[in-house]
Amino acid sequence: MHLKRSCYSAGMRDLRSIPLALHALLGAACLGAVPSAQAATWQPADSSYTWRFPEDHWSHPGSKTEWWYLTAQLQDLHDPAAQFGLQFTLFRIGLTPEAPASGSAWSASDLVMGHAAIGELAPGAGRHHFSELLTRATPLLGGFGSYPDTLIAWCRAPAGTDARWTLAWNGEAFDIAMADSAQGLAYRLQTRPLKPLVFQGPNGYSRKGAGPTSASQYVSFTRLAVEGTLSVGGRERRVRGLGWFDQEFGSNQLEPQQVGWDWFSLQLDDGRELMLYQLRDRAGRADWQRGTLVDADGRARYLAPGDWTLSPEGAWVSPATRLRYPERWRLALPSAALALTIVPRLAAQENASRLSGLHYWEGAVELRGAGGERLGQGYVEQTGVGGATRPSI
Repeated sequence: MHLKRSCYSAGMRDLRSIPLALHALLGAACLGAVPSAQAATWQPADSSYTWRFPEDHWSHPGSKTEWWYLTAQLQDLHDPAAQFGLQFTLFRIGLTPEAPASGSAWSASDLVMGHAAIGELAPGAGRHHFSELLTRATPLLGGFGSYPDTLIAWCRAPAGTDARWTLAWNGEAFDIAMADSAQGLAYRLQTRPLKPLVFQGPNGYSRKGAGPTSASQYVSFTRLAVEGTLSVGGRERRVRGLGWFDQEFGSNQLEPQQVGWDWFSLQLDDGRELMLYQLRDRAGRADWQRGTLVDADGRARYLAPGDWTLSPEGAWVSPATRLRYPERWRLALPSAALALTIVPRLAAQENASRLSGLHYWEGAVELRGAGGERLGQGYVEQTGVGGATRPSI
């Protein structure tokens, strides 16, 4: 009893200074979640996985890592010049692939991590706001629902905020909510699919390396209508725009030499979408590349490395971490008659986590043609840049 109480106090009081991996071990040790020598193992991604929707939008406890991820570019319905980029991610981080031996609801087998960001994108108002939380999946702190309950995942808001962060199924897609009173941030949004769900990779099996288990199960809604309320600086606005939703789960996605990735979700104004990712090795080279081109009618075509080229240009240096991120990217996909420049709408869109130690750039971008004309919009994520923390997946 005293060990559990002291572990709980240390885990919650000093949470902001504990790296994610250490916190996971602390939670497991304190809560009886350490597996035995004969414990079950985590389930790797499987190319023959049998999908069931909408059930598969709920959690998959046999996989070690899972996340639900929404990005969107929104504008104020009453002031179109006020524009915002938005990111919302809930993660399930497994501590053990089997139920804790105690059988108590307070014995956690998962952590819940939440990342939420709002970028003020209007000219002259560029600011990036980031909020986060990390807690055990226990009755009062956070957890994961079961189909057919509408609640998919949730967690308590940061300290001092009387609210919850939630992801729920609305019958077509997802409703999300977050709040952080200390930062004056909040949003409550509803989404509606404008195109069908897309498998990222054949049957949703997304390879991340040469090994057959270096993969995830990966599905996306690549074009969503998004509407609701957003607050920044304590001012609430009615907003509307276009979003993208990803869900991935797996157990050992990165190979030993891989330190991070560049990921692009691009929505073209002609109705097509493009998802690209490349894993980077310790020397910064592209180690593995794949992509998906979604036609205007929703049909997906899978892309091999030779189908496209991606070249970073310039650099933006983070004042917080001193990491160097590309200033823009040039993309060529000849088979789709695409040659465009990917330009951040705001340079400073780095998420620097105090809870997990992760630092990554996650930002709204605009797509431009050779003459500078707008071709679309999207989001870019870069992890493990410049030797920063390797994501634990």
